[in-house]
Amino acid sequence: MATVTFESATRIYPGQEKPAVDKLEIDIADGEFLVLVGPSGCGKSTSLRMLAGLEDVDQGSIRIGERDVTHLPPKDRDIAMVFQNYALYPHMTVADNMGFALKIAGVPKADIRKKVEDAAKILDLQDYLGRKPKALSGGQRQRVAMGRAIVREPQVFLMDEPLSNLDAKLRVQTRTQIAGLQRRLGITTVYVTHDQVEAMTMGDRVAVLKDGLLQQVDSPRNMYDKPANLFVAGFIGSPAMNLIEAPIIDGGVKFGNSVVPVERAALAAASEKGDTTVTVGCRPEHFDIVDGEGKSLSKDEPAGLAVDVNVVEELGADGYVYGTAKIGDKSEDLVIRVSGRAVPDKGSVIHVVPRGGETHVFSTSTGERLTS
Repeated sequence: MATVTFESATRIYPGQEKPAVDKLEIDIADGEFLVLVGPSGCGKSTSLRMLAGLEDVDQGSIRIGERDVTHLPPKDRDIAMVFQNYALYPHMTVADNMGFALKIAGVPKADIRKKVEDAAKILDLQDYLGRKPKALSGGQRQRVAMGRAIVREPQVFLMDEPLSNLDAKLRVQTRTQIAGLQRRLGITTVYVTHDQVEAMTMGDRVAVLKDGLLQQVDSPRNMYDKPANLFVAGFIGSPAMNLIEAPIIDGGVKFGNSVVPVERAALAAASEKGDTTVTVGCRPEHFDIVDGEGKSLSKDEPAGLAVDVNVVEELGADGYVYGTAKIGDKSEDLVIRVSGRAVPDKGSVIHVVPRGGETHVFSTSTGERLTS
């Protein structure tokens, strides 16, 4: 096993001025499962391909363990890659597909057979070793691709959106299998996905990229609780965090007809940037419905922020309210999680405030996090 280190790794495609990946800095621990996530075009697959040796590194360097592999060909990097489209040989059996790389490397047949059988046991493929890929389901083909990587016993697994071709139910099942398998084998793994739910449920740490720049790398829990900036706040979480621009007033920010307390240091930092407003982030589960009750800034208006209920999703234990609120001259869409036993009616109006201590405050001008 080995560590992986990106040191200011940069990739600039010919004819492009803007780097596809710009000064990427990540240290991946031995045996860690790191997920690269972000929207299309953010540079996550390019980063993986740089590590694999399939893309040039124009500046900076990449190390696997103590070896500088920046300019080594892929075959000399001791990595195994699992692709989105499986890349299986249709004329070969499952066993032959899994052992092909070992056969090319000149490994004795008896050793190949043992390694293939061991991997098949791990992946529950013993009954399929004599079949060809066309006789397998999508999930089984993906497990064959995993087996082909496992038998090589590499220092690093690289996975490029391996679940994208599977249906929703099979994707959930297979991601659990991959995460469990990686923990059992203890092989350092770098996994690329555009699905933030996949990233949060599988990775020991998650690295979020945007426009080739690393936005934040942290554990899923820390990233959910303390997003570094507005982009991460809006990208991580399902449903996404509500982000509302609110004016700064004495003691906090104005939220409808109530005051949301904000750390003095955060307000001071906003003032230093010349901001008269901040962006308040609140996850759907961190709203309290006050229905106008509580301390109000005006006797003529009920407390809290008035939200027109447009759609209600009832999911059993929970419900999600999709509504619209008028904030200044803008209409903001909000998502609020409520008890599945007490959902409001469509077309009604509810009043909400962020729960104390559960708000996030970001600079409106720079997008950086202001709260500790």
